[in-house]
Amino acid sequence: MVADGIEREITIAAPRERVWEVLTQAEFLSTWFGTGDPGAQPTPIERLDPPAVLALRRHRHAATSGDPADLTTLVTFTLTTEPGNHTRLRLVESGPALRTRTNRTGTGWTRRLTEFACHTERLPHRGPRPTDAG
Repeated sequence: MVADGIEREITIAAPRERVWEVLTQAEFLSTWFGTGDPGAQPTPIERLDPPAVLALRRHRHAATSGDPADLTTLVTFTLTTEPGNHTRLRLVESGPALRTRTNRTGTGWTRRLTEFACHTERLPHRGPRPTDAG
């Protein structure tokens, strides 16, 4: 449990590398996280540890004080391999700006993660990509 935060987990019927690909590629990310506008300003990345951890700084419109840090929350996605070629995606959102949200229950994340899982599971398997080395 995360104090002053939202924590969600979902199991996705896809290998971790595929989930990572969908989670981190702009063509996919813009469709389920943020505005849906591929031309929108990128979200600052705080931590990138492929294919296991992605932490993003998410902008909030209402601040709890005059401190610019209060305008953001930290959203961390952690991927772990599960039996049967599945992936567990754990999301934690925390930070002072979370206190100002009207929906602190995380129901928005529950919906988004479900949409993300359905989207990822429907994508055709593309197989390994060729390397640039040669």
